[in-house]
Amino acid sequence: MTGETLSIRVFRAKSEIVNTTIIENRAILDLAEDAGLEIPRNRTSGTCGTSIVSLTSGTVPIPDEILPGLDEYLNNEGGILSCCLFPTTSCEIDITPPI
Repeated sequence: MTGETLSIRVFRAKSEIVNTTIIENRAILDLAEDAGLEIPRNRTSGTCGTSIVSLTSGTVPIPDEILPGLDEYLNNEGGILSCCLFPTTSCEIDITPPI
């Protein structure tokens, strides 16, 4: 990351519920929890899919091999696993998964 302050804005539908600063090497779920928002989760390894949210803007790199909790369809619809993925730019997410 550069010297600029990056942020993550979290929405439920069109209502913003959290706006917090991105800390390098902290997963989205951890950043949300630090700001007082609990995102459902079971584990933090990307295998169960419980922490899936929708990325609406910004960059959150997905590994070349999609994690078991996220299939290609959900990934193409903007789904990301908040428990184990790390934003690299300011971004916006909606805690409603892309179903």
